[in-house]
Amino acid sequence: MRPAIRAARSDDQAELVALDELCFGQAAWSTGAWADEFDRLSEDRVVLVADEGALVGYVVLLLPPVALDVVEVLRVAVTPAERRTGIGGQLLTAALDRCAGRTVLLEVAASNESAIGLYRGFGFEEISRRSGYYGGGEDAVIMRWREEL
Repeated sequence: MRPAIRAARSDDQAELVALDELCFGQAAWSTGAWADEFDRLSEDRVVLVADEGALVGYVVLLLPPVALDVVEVLRVAVTPAERRTGIGGQLLTAALDRCAGRTVLLEVAASNESAIGLYRGFGFEEISRRSGYYGGGEDAVIMRWREEL
């Protein structure tokens, strides 16, 4: 069964905090950071979740007004048990559907080969690196997607 992809609701916040901790460990966003994201949902944030009765993944977008054409993917996560099942692709498809006519940027750890492969499969290309950006000195790969017209 494929999960439903939907906009996050305020009652998802606690489950998103737990999911983020599961997926990112010490690099997880704090409860306060998630509260800030929810406070900004009506402004410039979009949080989409994959819901199978419990949340199994999410994507967070910084989606500025249409006059600004660059969207940022701030966070993507899928529970370890559900990785490589297509949920990440479903979330990314739903996110990119909201970005018509815009450029989309994201960053990913250089060692995260599975995520980089997913992004490349959607047409993202590496445009830059931030040397030593992550803890332990790991590089961040900056990737860009542009909708083909």
